Amino acid sequence: MEDKKTIWITGGSTGIGKALALKFSSKGWNVAISARRENLLKEISDNNENIFAFPLDVTSKSQCIQVFNEIKRKFESVDICFFSTGTWNPKKEKDIDVEQIEDVFKVNFFGTLNSIKAAEEYFRKRKKGIITIVSSIAGYRGLPNSTGYGPSKSALNNLAESLYFDFKRYNVRICLVSPGFIKTPMTDKNDFKMPFLKTTEYAAEKIYDGLVNKNIFEIHFPKSLTIILKILSFLPSKIYFGLVGKMTKYQKKN
Repeated sequence: MEDKKTIWITGGSTGIGKALALKFSSKGWNVAISARRENLLKEISDNNENIFAFPLDVTSKSQCIQVFNEIKRKFESVDICFFSTGTWNPKKEKDIDVEQIEDVFKVNFFGTLNSIKAAEEYFRKRKKGIITIVSSIAGYRGLPNSTGYGPSKSALNNLAESLYFDFKRYNVRICLVSPGFIKTPMTDKNDFKMPFLKTTEYAAEKIYDGLVNKNIFEIHFPKSLTIILKILSFLPSKIYFGLVGKMTKYQKKN
């Protein structure tokens, strides 16, 4: 087991995290998957010999430390951390629901931060490896009806850039993943048309290639969508607001 490389994936019970776990497992990696739903983790690990379940609530700092230590003991080393825990409730994003926004940040931002903190000292001493932060295209600029999710992802973008400088001194790579619309249980909640919608298997292929075969800061896909949004993000606010308003048919209420 110690001859294999190891990846730790949070948010590994469904969606992109699950698909990526299966992808790395198929390539012979040891895969540690974490999430709150133990039954889903067990089902995945029972059916894949290279995948091992480590239940975790990322909002608990102590649990993050405990689980990472358990993973280290089992596999002796960890090569990649992939932090993809996230939550999204579109019905509560249309108004300023402070409690909802706090919950979103608690999972999306602070849950990711807790996970990174648990692995920080290990990677600095090891002086190699990859810490991966999963954000979203929603983090590029403000979007209508996104009072919690978008800001939480924007915060992750800024965090990833800040950590890039801090960890580069220790030869540790910080990688930001910015997916477009991927068909998952979370995006199934959306009540609008999602352009360039892709499968989780597609996402896993892009992420695996970006982590293993390339040395880049940001893995973003599908390019047909992300390039457009990156161009929009550089526009002056007046032009950006006008274009996005038309694209989303967002109108002022009279």
